Amino acid sequence: MATKKETMDYLLGQLQELEKVRYLKMFGEYGIYFQEKMIALVCDDQLYIKPTKAGKEYLGEVEEAPPYPGAKNWFLVPEEDWEDAVWLGGLIRATTPEVPLPKKRK
Repeated sequence: MATKKETMDYLLGQLQELEKVRYLKMFGEYGIYFQEKMIALVCDDQLYIKPTKAGKEYLGEVEEAPPYPGAKNWFLVPEEDWEDAVWLGGLIRATTPEVPLPKKRK
């Protein structure tokens, strides 16, 4: 089951306070980028945040799950937590410094 565009529109609206936040469609699912770093995946209408130490501290109790079959575990953010735009933006900001920039393709 692919993620609905409405889900992405809602999440992007919740993250509008962050400059340079965007998403890209990938194989029916989406990647969320902030400061040119892939910070999150949205798969099957569920939000997964790249696992980092700061993200774990921010979240407190963390549920981990793979965003797609064969993937490593990411932090699964419950849908009810999406409603707090300030909290969600804080999670993205806390996670970003520990995520490396993507490698340039040759």
